[in-house]
Amino acid sequence: MLNKIILASKSKVRKEILDRNNILNIVEPSNVDEDTVKESLLKEKATPDIISKNLAELKANKVSSKQTDLMVLGADSVIDLNGELISKPKNRDEALTILKKLNGKKHFLVSSVCISKNGSMIWNYTDKATLNMKNFSDDELKIYLSKISDEALYSYNVYQIEGEGRNLFSNIEGDENTIMGLPIKKIKEYLENIK
Repeated sequence: MLNKIILASKSKVRKEILDRNNILNIVEPSNVDEDTVKESLLKEKATPDIISKNLAELKANKVSSKQTDLMVLGADSVIDLNGELISKPKNRDEALTILKKLNGKKHFLVSSVCISKNGSMIWNYTDKATLNMKNFSDDELKIYLSKISDEALYSYNVYQIEGEGRNLFSNIEGDENTIMGLPIKKIKEYLENIK
């Protein structure tokens, strides 16, 4: 297996998943302007899956074009609510609006990963988890949000499946690592096959 990769992400959870799985990594955020890219792709009627994949690839390629010889892992996660792309909130009001939209409904969490070398994608994978959110009153949603730190809220979207967020759902189907932003099983399979 490859002995070190670059993680093109500031996500502490993604780094923790790599560390837990004994994949040596160094962090170098891509600083891609995600909002501009999403806006452009939405104008082209791109689906949430395509947007997630394109962002993961863009992040990996950007960092790998400066880091020759090392593999770079880019990742992106979005919420797909009946084809509507839901991005991370920029403030607590937005977070509440997102939770109200998801309230009582089924949605998908889409996580894409891309591995690039010398500025080009060499592998990618997209996984989806299905989440059914329970029905909550606005006050209950506000109480939930009050328990989430700013850092967690703006880094990992409106719910943290590994913490308080699990209580929001009546049913979750899919890999927990995918929901946290990194479908690690497929990444490990790929890396283990590299000679």
